Amino acid sequence: MRPDYARAGMRHILVFGATSAIAAHVLAAWAARGDRLHLIARDPAKLAAVAAACASAGGVTTASADLGVIDQAQALVEAAVTALDGRIDLVFVAHGDLGDQLRSEDDFNNEAERILRVNFLSVVALLVPLATLLERQGSGAIAVITSVAGERGRPRNYTYGAAKGGLNLYLQGLRSRLYAAGVTVTTLKLGPVDTPMTTQHRKTAVFASAERVARDIVAAIDRRAGEVFVPGYWRMIMWIVRNTPEALFQRLGFLSGR
Repeated sequence: MRPDYARAGMRHILVFGATSAIAAHVLAAWAARGDRLHLIARDPAKLAAVAAACASAGGVTTASADLGVIDQAQALVEAAVTALDGRIDLVFVAHGDLGDQLRSEDDFNNEAERILRVNFLSVVALLVPLATLLERQGSGAIAVITSVAGERGRPRNYTYGAAKGGLNLYLQGLRSRLYAAGVTVTTLKLGPVDTPMTTQHRKTAVFASAERVARDIVAAIDRRAGEVFVPGYWRMIMWIVRNTPEALFQRLGFLSGR
């Protein structure tokens, strides 16, 4: 029988991208439960502030690292295992970068490659050792924030969308691989969220608050879901977007425009 980590008492949780607005709200919920947290993010000052804000009875440790530097992934995982006393019950991957779509169309070396590396390759680099660890452990869960942008290539964000689409597919295969080991893999397909990362984006009715999204993420992980659209209304929206014939799609500016 698979353990129910939502009710099993203190969990050992490893978080990548812990200083994102969404992650901060998720961490507050886990800290309130008394979970043991190990937080990794790039900015030491922001990381210290998040750690202080989510002080947990289970304890909080931190490590500062640029997750876009994929050669350090193995070492980061090994250090995290040590910090969490040799056991990881949940891995939460929350880092990412929208990047500049227009710039990525003209500049591979400085923008397109960076978007692909941060949003896809850096996550895979972490999941390779983590999946093996949890598989051998015979328990645990992995939850990764991806995006509805990965559901269909659109001119406004197709470089970022390609990275997230590749990640969705990778997680799908990983989920089936780890099923027999009792390890859950949750893909969190987020729609637009009102956070500092989207400050320059025009806000529409489909934007959700970070607080709302964080609640949905915690609930999805608790119920050990597979693929989840966050918020849930994006499931129907993206069904329409995915299934609109391309000849029509290209004529609909609200779908295919910049």
